[in-house]
Amino acid sequence: MENKTGNNFISYVGFEQHEMQLLGTSHRDSLSENSMKLLAGELLIAKAQNVLMFAPVGDLTQGISGILSVTNFKLSFVTTDDTNSEDVTYQQNNLCGYTDTCLSNIHDIYIIIGDKKRRLYTGSTIPSKVEGIFIVCKNMRTWSFSFKFSPVGCGKNLLTTLLHHAFPSRHQLLFAYDYKEPYYNSMERGVHLFRDRADWENELQRTTRIRGNTNKAWRVSTANVEFEFSLSLPQYIIVPASVTDSQLTRAAGHFQGSRPPVWSWSSERGAALVRMSELLPTITERTQENIMLENIRKSHPQKLEPIVIELKKDVTVKSLATGYAKFISLCSPENIRQFWMQDNNFYSLLEGTKWLRSVSYCLEKSVEASDCLSAGTSVILQEGESRDLCCVISSLIQLLLDPYYRTITGFESLLQKEWVAAGHPFCDRLGHIMKSSSERSPLLLLYLDCVWQLCRQFPAEFEFTETYLTTLWDSAHISIFDTFIFNCEKDRYDAAMDPASPLILRSVWDWREQFNDSDILLFYNPLYSMSLSSTGKTYIKPVFNIPCLELWAQCYFRWIPPLEIRNGGRNHIELYSRLIQNDISHLKVNANGSCGSPVDKVTTYLVQMNIDSFYPFTNKKSGNVISTPIMNNSTLPTESLLDVQSLLTAPD
Repeated sequence: MENKTGNNFISYVGFEQHEMQLLGTSHRDSLSENSMKLLAGELLIAKAQNVLMFAPVGDLTQGISGILSVTNFKLSFVTTDDTNSEDVTYQQNNLCGYTDTCLSNIHDIYIIIGDKKRRLYTGSTIPSKVEGIFIVCKNMRTWSFSFKFSPVGCGKNLLTTLLHHAFPSRHQLLFAYDYKEPYYNSMERGVHLFRDRADWENELQRTTRIRGNTNKAWRVSTANVEFEFSLSLPQYIIVPASVTDSQLTRAAGHFQGSRPPVWSWSSERGAALVRMSELLPTITERTQENIMLENIRKSHPQKLEPIVIELKKDVTVKSLATGYAKFISLCSPENIRQFWMQDNNFYSLLEGTKWLRSVSYCLEKSVEASDCLSAGTSVILQEGESRDLCCVISSLIQLLLDPYYRTITGFESLLQKEWVAAGHPFCDRLGHIMKSSSERSPLLLLYLDCVWQLCRQFPAEFEFTETYLTTLWDSAHISIFDTFIFNCEKDRYDAAMDPASPLILRSVWDWREQFNDSDILLFYNPLYSMSLSSTGKTYIKPVFNIPCLELWAQCYFRWIPPLEIRNGGRNHIELYSRLIQNDISHLKVNANGSCGSPVDKVTTYLVQMNIDSFYPFTNKKSGNVISTPIMNNSTLPTESLLDVQSLLTAPD
C-alpha cells in the first residue's frame, strides 16, 4: 500500500522549551468544523484549542497539538481533517475513533499541578488555571493533556464539563438515552437473550437432547413473571419439577435477594449445576433451604445428594476491587520514569495485587465443580445473592464441559444466561452510575481473563480469539448497549417500557453496530474447527496453579508502547494459521468446480501482514503496510475447514 503522510496539522512541540508551532487559520477552521464525527443525538458541550496530547508512557516533553472536545458521549482529540486516511492498521470502531474515549470508560481523572497530580471527583474544586490532566480508563488506556498553550479558562471549563458527564448520577444521563440512530437488529440468529420462555425451554431440551437424558426432573417456572417475587431474577427460571410455584414463592422469601435455587445446566449423566443464594441473616431455621435441597436431590436420576460449594470465603467483591485498584495502577503508568520504576519491582507489585491468585481461584473452583458434574454428582454454587462469583464460576464450568459454549454464538448465549438474565449488577460493578451504595469490582474482567487462560491452554478448542475477548471488555464501557448498563432484567424492562422516554435496547452482540466485517473476521479463531467436537473431547481440564498462568498482555499492556514487539509477537501464529486456512479454502472452492478465481465467488477481506504484538489495538503508521486477501469461510461447508488439531500434533 502506498505510504500516505502529511504535515498539515500535526506539530511536535518541545514542552520544556515552551515552543509551539501554531496552526494556520484555514487548517484550524477545517479541523473544528469537519474533523469531529458526531453520532445521532451526540452534542458538543465543551472544547479547548491548542491542547497538547502526549504519547502514552512517554517523557512528557513532546506533544501533538490539537483540539480536545467533550460531548455527551465521548472525550475526543482531533489533530487533522485527514481522519479517513487509508493507511490505518488498528481496529476501527464506528462509534468511537482511535483518539476518542467514551465517557463511561473513564476510571479516574487527575489534575496536574506543577510536578504533582491530584485525583478529582464530582464536585471537586478546580483552580482557575489548569496546567494539564491525566486520565486513566477502565480498559487501562491513559491520556495525558497539557493546556499550557490553550486560551485562559479553556482548561477549567473543559475539565468541569468532563467531571460532570464522565460520572453521571442517574441512568437517564447515559448516552444510550440520547442516541437517536435507528436500530435494525443484525445480531446472529444463534444468540439467545433468555428473555422469552422459549429460550429457557430450548436450553433445557438442548441439554437433554444432546446428552440423551430423558429425565424430566426440571421445568420452566413462570412464578416470577412480571418479577413477582424477585426483582433481580429473570421472569422465567428453571426449577425442580417437584417444586410447585407456591412453594417456590414461599421459599424465595428466605433467601437473599429473594433468589431461591435455580438450574443452570445439566450433564450427560443427569447431574445438575444449580445456583443458590445464602439465607437471610434474620433467618435462624433452615427448613426452606432443606426443602429446596431435597427437591434438587430428587431431580437426580439416581437421587444422589448434591455437593454445595461456597464461594464467599477466598475472593469477595470488596477484596477483588481492592486488588484491582493496585493492578490498574500497575498497568497504566503515567510516564516512562514511572514505568521503569515499576518494572524494577514488577513481580512483587503484581503479587501485591493478588490478581493472578483470583484467576487461579476461579479456575480451581471450576475444575472442582466440573469433576463432580462429569462424575455424575449435582453441584450447587452458593454465594450472597448469587450474582457475582456465581456468574464467573458457573460460566467457566459450562465452558469446560459443554463444547457448544466455546462457539461465538454459544459464548454470547452463555453470558446472556449466566450474567445478564441472572442479574449480575453490571451497572454497579462497571461503575456506569456513581452512587454511594454501589461497589465497583471487575468481575467481568476476571471472567474474561479466565477464559483467555483457557484459550491459551487449549488454542484449538474455542471459536473466538483473544481479540474478541479484548473487544468485549472494551465494549462493556460503551454506554449504548443495554447488555452492560443495567443491574438486572427488570431495570432493562422498565427502561424499554417507560412511557415517557422508552429506551431502545441494543445488544452488544450486534457487532455490526461497531465494526465492519474485516474487523469482525479477527474475532474468529483459524485454529478452531467444529469437527473437533465430534472427537469426544468434551471436558477440557485446565491447569490452574499460579506459575502456570500468564498475564493477558494484549488486554493489559496494549497501551504501553515500550512493551510492544514490532513485527512480532504471538499473534503471528494466528496470522499464519489464517493464511494456511485460507489456502485450503481456496483449494476447496476450486475443487468444487470453480473455473475462475475463488475470490470472485466468495467474500474476501484484506488482512495486515506486518503486524505488531498488540495488533489490532495500536496504530502503526509505518510506510510498509502489506495486506493479503482472506476469504470469508462462512460460505464454505464446515468439513472444508482446516483440521488444525492434526496440524498442531503433526511431526516436524
